This record gives sequence, C-alpha cells and structure tokens, in this order.
Amino acid sequence: MWRVGIDVGGTFTDFFAWNEEDGSYKTAKVLTTKDDRSRGVLQSIETAGIPFDQISFLMHGTTTATNSLIERDYPDAAFVTTEGFRDTIEIGRQHRKALYDPYQTKPKPLIRRRHRFTIDERMSAKGDVRRELREDAAREIAREIKARGYGSVGVGFINSYANDAHERKMRDIILEEAPGVHVVISSDTRPVFREHGRFTTTAIRACLMPIMTHYFDRLSEVLAERGFTGKLLILKSNGGVMGAQNAKLRPEELIESGPAGGVAYASYLSIHAGFENIIHTDVGGTSFDVSIVEKGEGLITRDHELEWEVPVAVPMLDIHSVGAGGGSIGWVDEGGSLRMGPQSAGSTPGPACYGRGGTEPTITDANLVLGRLNPSLSDKFELDKAAAEAAIDRLAKKIGLSRLETADGMIKISCETMAQAVKGVVVARARDPRDFVLASFGGAGPMHACFVAQAMSIPQVVIPGAAGVASAFGATAMDMRHDIETFHYAALSDVKVADLNRLYDRIEADARARLAADGISDDNMELRRTAQMRYVGQTYEVETDIPSGELTDAHIPQIANAFHAAHEKEYGVSNEAFEIAFVSLSVTAVGKMKEPPVYDFSGQQSVESHATRSVYFDGTWHDTELYDGKNIAPGARMQGPAVVEYLDSIAVIPPNCSGEVDKSGNLVVTIGN
Repeated sequence: MWRVGIDVGGTFTDFFAWNEEDGSYKTAKVLTTKDDRSRGVLQSIETAGIPFDQISFLMHGTTTATNSLIERDYPDAAFVTTEGFRDTIEIGRQHRKALYDPYQTKPKPLIRRRHRFTIDERMSAKGDVRRELREDAAREIAREIKARGYGSVGVGFINSYANDAHERKMRDIILEEAPGVHVVISSDTRPVFREHGRFTTTAIRACLMPIMTHYFDRLSEVLAERGFTGKLLILKSNGGVMGAQNAKLRPEELIESGPAGGVAYASYLSIHAGFENIIHTDVGGTSFDVSIVEKGEGLITRDHELEWEVPVAVPMLDIHSVGAGGGSIGWVDEGGSLRMGPQSAGSTPGPACYGRGGTEPTITDANLVLGRLNPSLSDKFELDKAAAEAAIDRLAKKIGLSRLETADGMIKISCETMAQAVKGVVVARARDPRDFVLASFGGAGPMHACFVAQAMSIPQVVIPGAAGVASAFGATAMDMRHDIETFHYAALSDVKVADLNRLYDRIEADARARLAADGISDDNMELRRTAQMRYVGQTYEVETDIPSGELTDAHIPQIANAFHAAHEKEYGVSNEAFEIAFVSLSVTAVGKMKEPPVYDFSGQQSVESHATRSVYFDGTWHDTELYDGKNIAPGARMQGPAVVEYLDSIAVIPPNCSGEVDKSGNLVVTIGN
C-alpha cells in the first residue's frame, strides 16, 4: 500500500508517495486545475501511476480555504451577535497597519453589515446572566435568516467564553426554524476572551463551512469512483492532519494547510539530517512562505492574521507568506519604478514561456532569459524562450533598460521581497538569522535561495533532493493533531489546582474523542498540556508547558519557573517579582502515525558535470557547469557558478558560493561574500 501526500498550490499540484512495504517512492507535478482542484489531485495520482485502490492514506494540503477567504468567494453567511457589537468584526482593534499612511483602508469585512443581526442579551465576564435571551426575538431573527436563504450562520455573543448558554439556545432556535443551515457558535469555535478574534474566527468557520464541505464531499466522491478505499486526511495549519469529516466541521484550521507540509519536511530534515535550526522557505508559482523550525518543531503562533485586522484565533504554524513566486508578474508603478507581484500568472494562463496564452513577464520568464532555467523544464515540456523575451522586452521598454537588465532586476527585486519576509519572521521571534540554515523548497525555491541567504547573512543553504515536492513529502510525515483550548483567568498565587485538574480533564477527554473520531487508538495518543500565561497587566500571553497528570500545589513553583523561562526566550526578559496569571488552558493531542523511511535522494555518480550553459550573473555571462541532481553521489563538491537540475526543481549556485552533497542527497551550499 502507498501513503500519498498531495499539495495543491496556486500554480502546481505536487505529489509524493512512499510504499509502506518496501519504502520506494514516486513523485509527480502537474498544473493546478483552478476550476475544479479535485481534477488536479486525480491527475497527479494518475501521472505517478499508482492504483487508487493501493492507497492507504491520502494526505491532502489545499489552499482552497485561504483563496476563498482572500477573494471573498463564498456564499453569503449571516452573523448573530449581542446588541451593540454588530460592527466588531469590521471595527477591529483600531490598529493602523502603517502609522503615517492616511490613505490605508481596511479589508472588506468577512460578513457584510446587512447580513449581521443583533439581539438584546448579556452575560457578564464571570458568566452571570445580566439580560436573558428573549425567545421571541431569537425566533424572529431565525425566520429572517430562513427567508433570506443563508446557508450558514455564525453566532457570537459577548462573554460567551464564560457562559455559552445563550449561544447554544440561539443555535437551537435557528436549527428549529431553518433546518439544514450550518450554524456555528463562538464558544465551540474558540472559547477564549477578546471578542474580536473569537468573532472573526467564528465568521471564518461560517463562511468556509459550505465551501469546504462541498469540496471534500466532491473529492471523496471522485476518489471513491476510482476505487479509493483508504483514509482521506487533511493538512492543518498547526502542523498536523485530521480526517475529512473533522475538517468539514473546523475549516478555519485549514488556512495554512498548504504551507504546513513544507514545515513538516523541514522538521524531517532537522531530525534526520542534523540541522538543528532551520529557516524554512518555500517558493511556488504564486507565493513565498517562510517559517522557523527549531529542534524539529515548527514555531506556533496564536496571533495569525489572514489580513490586516482579520485575526484567526487558533494555534497555527508561524508562517509568513508574500506574493513572490515563479509566476509573479513584473510591472511598472505610477512613479516609473519596476515592481514585482503580488499578482501572479498562476497556472492559467501561466508565465509567457509556458505557451498557454500568457503575455505578462514573470519570474519564470526572467530566469529562462538569464539562462538559469532549463528550457525543457526538466523534460516536462518545452518552454517558449521567444515568448519570454518578448514579454520582458515590453517591460524593458517602459523602464528604459535592456532585456537582460530588466530580467536581472526582476530577480533581484523578488529576492529582496523574499529576504524581507525572512527578516520579518526572525526579528518578530527574536532570532538571529546567522544561527540558522535556510532550507529551500518548491519548484522555484532553489533558484533564488542563495541570493536570499546572501541578503540576510545566512551562512548555509540546504536544498533537498525532493525540494520541488517538499510540501507533498512533508504531508506524508505528519501525525494527527488537535489543539483544544478553554478560558480560565486566575492569578497563579490564587489559582485552585482542583479547577485546573477539572478543566484539563475535560479538554483532554475532548481531545481523545477527536483523535478517536480520526481512527487513532488509545495507545497511539500523546497529550501535551500548555497554558497561555502573562504577567498581570500585560496585553499578550506566552505559551507555557504544564506538567501532565494530577496537579498539586507543589507544581505551582515549577509552572512559575517554566513561564519565566518561556517569556525570556520569546522577549529576552523576565522578572520574578511580577505577579503571573493564567489566561487559558490548552491541550495538544497527537495521534502518532507511521513515519516515512529515511530517504537517500543522492545518486551514485561522480560530481562531473554533464554539460555547460551560459548563465547571467551580476551583469556578465558565465560559462556555468550543469549537474544532474539525481545522479550526484554523497560527498560530491561543486564550485559556483553552477546549476543543479533535479526532477522537480533547479538549484542555482552563484559565483563565490560552493556546494556539497551530504549523505542523504541534500545539497548544502556555503554562501560566499
């Protein structure tokens, strides 16, 4: 049987599978079918030549949820909230994205104002009923929801994290009056304080539920028609997977579903190739993703924003994405300056050199013109160099540069955009980039990785042999995972351990039930406790490890020390004189799955190149050695400039850099000045 990972990106759908009996593997890369992404999933399996009835697990990463939200491409959803809070999801936290920009505008609200309803009810912050929810008013709203034909409804009441009785009552009334409507309540979505994040996350779930239910039902149907009887698992934003049924109920956990596979591969590299600290980067056709992996684990954030002032209050891998990919389009702004992206040619029509009707100059076209890209795209299909040159010539004419200067400028601007994204992640997490290696994934990643590393003074770049399908490979290395959280505010000095034990027992039971629903047996479950804690008076929290088992008063000093250490690691300071408080309690539940084999992607041949090609670097053509990546043996060394051609990606080693293949076939490049 085969374990299959599929990552559906904006331009390509990547495939990786390994045989659970003999450890052999297969890869494939096909163009994403945007009109129906399930077709691309099927095409990737058929291209790899694996029978559908021989697939045990299909791990699927998808950008469908993210694209639907960013493009606001979903059926109208309704939202019911406490009177006076109708505009919370639109007002936000009244932050400014750019302090001195008087023209900045907020993103469009997830749910338009005319689709938002209010009702006179009130809970206190302690969960006491201040104003009862009137049933007649609730039924009037429910009937209006039915009359307008909404397919989904979010319910978010103030302080429902402390007492959700009114939300549950409102949900039941809506379902009575409008059966068949998807109804989600904020106390189920994320029972935590700060209503803006809780309301927006609930709105996201309401908006996405019809879209993702249709997508997963459709995908399950077409897979079954072809004989698939295995288990369909969906990549989550937190670095784990869950069953498709759970995914339909919790679509807000899929926003970083695609990039999560790349982080999983970076974790695999960290553990098996000895790279303790990794800056993971992934360049696809549309975007550039960056995150940090330390000691085999991706860093988690609870402060992710889909867009400015659109927070998603669920634990997610701390991934930062920008519009810089192989399909990013070059253009000239009003001031006459050359700009790149974020708009992308995608897979349809694609870069001009694809010969599919695209006429805009892209990063892929620039790399082809500069000689860095194999004209046969690793024997997948022949690229149209003349079309690429024509597209760049039109751009060059607008800015008064030559074809080569324009193409080189396009690459440099895009690499600087990528470098700034790396800087944003490492600075925000108080890390020094010189302490890391940069791992480059994606079909377009290895062509740009060394330039990004040079800009950020990162000493080494690691390019895996499977870089072009890294997210798909990473999907097959993931475990089941669920993160469950509940609100509990208490000063550490006054906390009652009986309350902690009761709440942890409750959410651990919920966590086990979710894993069981995904088919995980009790002996394969691992639970880890954490708490969101802060110094009293702070407006942010730090995730702190909490001991397992029954807690006693003797654990309190241990918890305090763990919090001080976590705070110092994240912010560089701690102070034992300040009082500490719990804000919420969390459990991470992991269902262990079979790990993939430790693959050796190297070949058995010497380092001798098979050809040369003229490649343009820094204003000069260089006679550049070409290497076949799948044949280079461990220990092989090469001096830049060089191009290493893999099946699914191409690595560019600039002048003054050198590369060496490690024992697993990873190309490790040392960055020169």
